[in-house]
Amino acid sequence: MATAHDVTAYIIEKQGPVSAMKLQKLVYYSQAWSLVWDERPMFDEEIQAWANGPVVPDLYAVHKGQYMIDKWPLGDVNKLDDLAKETVNAVLEFYWPMNAQQLSDITHHEEPWILARAGLAAGDRGTSVISHASMAEYYSGLEPSDQ
Repeated sequence: MATAHDVTAYIIEKQGPVSAMKLQKLVYYSQAWSLVWDERPMFDEEIQAWANGPVVPDLYAVHKGQYMIDKWPLGDVNKLDDLAKETVNAVLEFYWPMNAQQLSDITHHEEPWILARAGLAAGDRGTSVISHASMAEYYSGLEPSDQ
């Protein structure tokens, strides 16, 4: 199975430099849509519901303090199988045109992040995990035009 680092390396290889916040959201959506389309997680690392949206803490530990990310030496794009690459490509096609703030705003209106943040005020720090089950259930209920 690929890791979140492998997915990150693939996104940067395909698209070039990306802001840390946008990258986090793209990795999140890659995981969410893999759960729906491929019926499997793309990676094992947990995703937490932070104040600015979903975050993979393992990735954050590497890019903390950086605004733009232009390389990711910890990942190996060859660890993504064809199905995973197809999913990430579809995610990039749909979400890449949006900026980081737009992606963050979208996640703030989606049930997986909202449920994981239950009881927290808007700007409160939080480390609740966004479950695979909540992502699969929510995104599988969306029509393609709802994305």
